[in-house]
Amino acid sequence: METGNETLVRLETTMGNITVKLYNETPKHRDNFIKLVKEGTYDSTLFHRVIKNFMIQAGDPDSKNAPKGKMLGAGDVGYTLPAEFVYPKYFHKKGALSAARQGDNVNPKKESSGCQFYIVTGRKFSEAQMISMENQLNDARLENVFNELARKHMKEIYKMRKAGDNDGLLELQDSLEAQARAIVAKEPALKFSREQIAAYTTVGGAPHLDGAYTVFGEVTEGMDVIDKIQAVKTNRADRPETDVRILKATVIE
Repeated sequence: METGNETLVRLETTMGNITVKLYNETPKHRDNFIKLVKEGTYDSTLFHRVIKNFMIQAGDPDSKNAPKGKMLGAGDVGYTLPAEFVYPKYFHKKGALSAARQGDNVNPKKESSGCQFYIVTGRKFSEAQMISMENQLNDARLENVFNELARKHMKEIYKMRKAGDNDGLLELQDSLEAQARAIVAKEPALKFSREQIAAYTTVGGAPHLDGAYTVFGEVTEGMDVIDKIQAVKTNRADRPETDVRILKATVIE
């Protein structure tokens, strides 16, 4: 079924039904999700990673017949999807449907898992906390660019350290800092929109994920079910001690 030309998908779970709509502005993720739903890829999979006040994650094909206690989260369908950031229009408010992915160290292009997804539960923030987080995220961006530049000079840095060339190290550090600032200055600083601040201070979410993971849909019905799932008891690997399963996923025609 399309609502305002957006496709709806129903996830029938052991704790109740969840309906999500898929954004047309993220067509690769939309079409892939529809394809997997129609192929039955998600039927019988678990919510294998649940973190209260953060998110519930599912879609690992290896979770279908996983014995109790088995580590999950590494399963895939043999491909990734290019990131489709529609930011700041779509962000990690409570109920956002987003694609899981591997970390930046092995996935610098932030490509999405071909099948694993998460639904944000998050928490509420004050406006002061949002401003503080904005500053932290901008500082972290500068630090990441600096570290990336430094990695390219590791042999040179190692030689200087070995030779005790502190002046050379300081000079290189100043040069890399200047380069990092110049690179970061080419892009606008991260600034939360009024819509983001309104959402994060009322319904809540996970703002630190914004611009780093593809948000490709949102929950339209069943937030009470998501709240029940996020409250279940989990083990040290964040897997629910009692399985929470997607019985069937269906495109609502």
